[in-house]
Amino acid sequence: MTHNKLLSSSQSITNSPQVMGILNVTPDSFSDGGKFVTFDKALAQVEKMIHDGADIIDIGGESTRPGAIDVSEEDELVRVIPLLKAIKSNFDIKVSIDTSKAEVMSQAIAYSADIINDVRALQNEGCLAVLAQSDVPVCLMHMQGLPRSMQVNPKYNDVIGDIKQFFIERIKICENAGIKRNRIILDPGFGFGKTLEQNYQLLAQLNQFNDLGLPLLSGTSRKSMIGNLLARNVDERLAGSLTTAIIAAQQNATIIRVHDIKETVDALKVLSMTAKYQ
Repeated sequence: MTHNKLLSSSQSITNSPQVMGILNVTPDSFSDGGKFVTFDKALAQVEKMIHDGADIIDIGGESTRPGAIDVSEEDELVRVIPLLKAIKSNFDIKVSIDTSKAEVMSQAIAYSADIINDVRALQNEGCLAVLAQSDVPVCLMHMQGLPRSMQVNPKYNDVIGDIKQFFIERIKICENAGIKRNRIILDPGFGFGKTLEQNYQLLAQLNQFNDLGLPLLSGTSRKSMIGNLLARNVDERLAGSLTTAIIAAQQNATIIRVHDIKETVDALKVLSMTAKYQ
């Protein structure tokens, strides 16, 4: 799969979205923190994810859950880079690196990462320059505030309009830095500085970002927007996660970022099949 194919913005439900599998190599991520911190367990999980139908593996070395503490550059590099090298040596799979640090981005790109996935949308020092010197696609996510405080009373004048304006500004800054528009993916940032109602408005109106002409990534899997609505613990949110994945696909999402790969792939296959006859 080429970067151009990855970044096709003409996604339709009959063309099922790509499934991005989440691999957190952190001790404190909200859903699977600590499960894959050892090298062997992480590689075994990658093999399972590929078998289950993942198109992309998204490696995260720093938790961005609400209240998360910062991780040093050194710790993140140790968690992420050897694993990236091992995956690229052993498997034929696209790998995304979930980071907001310029040096982690730089080393990830040097070791053949296929996507940089940044919850801070390249706002940290040096990140724009690193991406401008490569041809790797980048996902820009919207977040109001920072992980430690983002869920403390988030406010918007117009949640869709405000996020769209943020994207317009970030896209322009990226282009001015030398990052071509056709390398950019957009993620509205479910759960990152949004109330329960704002999250569901975003999901219901996700297609309002389509007029920006760029691929959309949707990441709702197992998040508190599901748990709080349904009163379900993290390990009881599969039905809600699948429902949000289907809605995102219907709203023209290009990439669905999930924990439960096999089930999501199945659900999207059913949606794609039925969409042929609509």
